[in-house]
Amino acid sequence: MLRASAPCSQQAVPVRRHSTTTTNNSSGADTVPRGTFSMQEKLPRLPIPSLKDTATRYLKSLEPLLTPAEYARSEKAVSSFISPGGLGPELQRRLQEADQSASHSWLEDIWLKKAYLEWRGPSYINVNWFALIGDSADFPLIPNATRGQVSETQIRRAVRIITHMLEASEALNAQTMTVDKQKGKALCMDQFKRQFGTTRIARMGCDELVSQYPATARHIVVMYRNQPVSVPVYNSKGQRASLAQITAQLVEAVRAVDKTIAKEGAAPPVANLTAAHRDDWAQARAMLELDAGNRDSLDAVDTALFGVCLDVDVDASAAADAERSLAVFAHSDAGANRWYDKAMQLVFLNNGRMGVNCEHSPVDALTTGRLLMEATAKEQGPLRDIAAADNLAPPQPLRWNVNADVAELITKARGEARDLASNLRVLLGTSADFGGALQIKTWGVSPDAFFQVALQAAYLRHHGHAAATYESASLRRFLHGRTETIRSCTSDAMAFARALDSDVAPASKALRMRKAAETHTELSQAAALGQGVDRHLLGLRAQLRNEDELREASLFVDPAFAKSSTFVLSTSNVTPGDRFRGGFAPVVADGYGINYAMDHKDIKFSVSDWRASSATDAQAFRETLKSTLADVGEILK
Repeated sequence: MLRASAPCSQQAVPVRRHSTTTTNNSSGADTVPRGTFSMQEKLPRLPIPSLKDTATRYLKSLEPLLTPAEYARSEKAVSSFISPGGLGPELQRRLQEADQSASHSWLEDIWLKKAYLEWRGPSYINVNWFALIGDSADFPLIPNATRGQVSETQIRRAVRIITHMLEASEALNAQTMTVDKQKGKALCMDQFKRQFGTTRIARMGCDELVSQYPATARHIVVMYRNQPVSVPVYNSKGQRASLAQITAQLVEAVRAVDKTIAKEGAAPPVANLTAAHRDDWAQARAMLELDAGNRDSLDAVDTALFGVCLDVDVDASAAADAERSLAVFAHSDAGANRWYDKAMQLVFLNNGRMGVNCEHSPVDALTTGRLLMEATAKEQGPLRDIAAADNLAPPQPLRWNVNADVAELITKARGEARDLASNLRVLLGTSADFGGALQIKTWGVSPDAFFQVALQAAYLRHHGHAAATYESASLRRFLHGRTETIRSCTSDAMAFARALDSDVAPASKALRMRKAAETHTELSQAAALGQGVDRHLLGLRAQLRNEDELREASLFVDPAFAKSSTFVLSTSNVTPGDRFRGGFAPVVADGYGINYAMDHKDIKFSVSDWRASSATDAQAFRETLKSTLADVGEILK
């Protein structure tokens, strides 16, 4: 059944948004099929850390970022906050009460609302994450695909992936998908319930999510030439269409749009509104919903199992280049040919290349990543077709009745999306000077810690100072867990970074590197156990009732709080990267977005920044990061 997210509170607590979220520390699926959600009742609830513990960790995270005078001021602010007469104990008591009344987790609704649904800027680029999916030997790229034309390779690959995604949806419905595990322990599978049939709905002030589980929709939504088409992939009895039928459905969807455009001209590009400021889109959507036909079209998109985008208006040289293709998957042509509110959109260029663009609110990236990796793994070799579904309904291009006000908002959205897209720069990088994760492990260092410490050294080399850093840790070992922040900029990491280019002996440098890596691993483990800093502080902030209390909350009004949570480096580990090269935008104006994968033989990463920033240079920083990774590897050899 359809369900909406809980109403948003009136008090906004701004937090940073991240377009990919979880670190992958040897997470894998159970090899024995069992009920997908059979372990849920055995999972512990997310704990609430003690005020003292969080205060200690928080102050430790400030050390590399502050001057001695600033740090002394922050110590005083934190001490006042957590003291018996401070506001901290009362906020902690309120949070504990909220935990008692929460069905599954004290953090779940707070995180969804504050990190995502209350965000009013465009989800486009700012919230949605994107990825380049590895090419398939079974569907070799077309060297010079004709711009403006759908190709057979494009359709065939889309059909194959659609089929495997439908299989995944069916496995979830039947609860036969295996349970993810980490070091032998079951992880929460709840996010998978919001993977199919899920859409973010724009509402004034605060969005909502609509979701289906079991996902019983019979259709997907296909975007072609900026027009959405409802494409049935099941008949009325729930029988899935065969490969041949899905192929015919996509071909017919393309034909129907081409025919309509040739006869009537292009329909209003309502999909462009999904790239708009959320309140602009909410205003436009409210006007669209006054019309019964528009309501039907919106419902068709909202309930669709997932989106499929057939891109044809892409330059052949851009489609052939991996880095330029990633930019297409990030933002298309100023947001064209996407419905950015869908939880998952599979994007196929007409040369056969594949990518994804996903709205981040309902699930974290590695949840979708598992589905993508399993679907693409099945691309290899022939696939036995199933029997044709009887009486499969034909595709239906969606119709819109747009008034002048909505048309004006569409034009505005298009212009603002073009500006935002032109501002974003996303670059790919690979480091293979010393190998990858396998080699790093032989040095007795965690591959993730290796990258994070090297990243701190690279940033110091390039910019000359430390930067607040976000790395996401998975909380899926807890019921309905999402993520916690690993504050990767540590005093130990900076001690190594400063030593790297000094005349310190190589052996001493190696010792400092190992110490920094050990510290990072300890922080990562604590964060995964719910003993981080940022989610607890967010929970406490969410308990503030008015501006007077905010002024009294000395920890939050101390300038160090804003400085330490303005994440100049926003990072995410999405290992493995052989078939999945992700990316996301920086979360601050003068920052970088760093997505990386520690593969067996190399390290793959992407670097994003805003072109308008005079403080960042993604191209130069990419080269600094590559050389720093090589230098750190040389030290540990």
